Amino acid sequence: MYNSLILSIVTFVYGLAGFLYLAAWVFRRQGPARLATWTAVLGLAGNTAGIIVRWVESYAMGYGHAPLSNLYESLTFFAWVITLLYLIIERRLENKTIGAVAMPLAFLALAYASLGPNISERIQPLIPALKSNWLIAHVITCFISYAAFAIAFGVGVVYLLRQKAEDNPGSVLARLPSLDILDELNHQLVLFGFLFLTAGIITGSVWANSAWGRYWGWDPKETWSLITWFVYAALLHARLMRGWHGRRIALMSVIGFIAVLFTYFGVNLLPGLHSYGAVGG
Repeated sequence: MYNSLILSIVTFVYGLAGFLYLAAWVFRRQGPARLATWTAVLGLAGNTAGIIVRWVESYAMGYGHAPLSNLYESLTFFAWVITLLYLIIERRLENKTIGAVAMPLAFLALAYASLGPNISERIQPLIPALKSNWLIAHVITCFISYAAFAIAFGVGVVYLLRQKAEDNPGSVLARLPSLDILDELNHQLVLFGFLFLTAGIITGSVWANSAWGRYWGWDPKETWSLITWFVYAALLHARLMRGWHGRRIALMSVIGFIAVLFTYFGVNLLPGLHSYGAVGG
């Protein structure tokens, strides 16, 4: 299928973008930095084309559904949102160093989609429970939140690295954005992701009621989505009410993304309505 070929190529484009961002940061060269941005934009365009082609191919096969219904499709959308959010952040900050962690995340998402065990690239008909517009709303909102949390994880890692350069201003780490900028960006990304995760849980509950006749059933993925929500709620509470900043918030962002990864991948190993991995939300 053409969509798989396009997305396979995009995987390498994202990998190249990540390499160029890293090279631009280490060697302080504007040429690789500009090329990295255009490579990321090219990858985003290819990612978009792959999603659209897959959507068109599903109609040609008589299935006709948005490409958001299984693990492969959710990973391709995850990579797309990560790249889009990062490019918006890059334009806003006018600093490209975050690309050295953001673009590898997009690369890994697409690489896992192609190479991960038990992940099928085939377009398949939807089971009855997935034939709902609420599914589309649920997956989109969840993966916008996951992408924001992924970049916040990257920013948290960058913060921890940048902190090590405080006593060594000549270090390559000192070229990273200031601690204040990283701390505020981390907070904004977490808040943005938290709002969309809340919307994702609500739309998922509505979809569950239409599909299975109940809003909440303590399925493993539902439970871990709630745990993830509480982790980020605790982070926001600690910052807004307790005045936490800096290293502690960066560490909580890293821990929160570990919870996101288990919600996304780990619960597929557990029995439950989501264990088939058909839905990435």
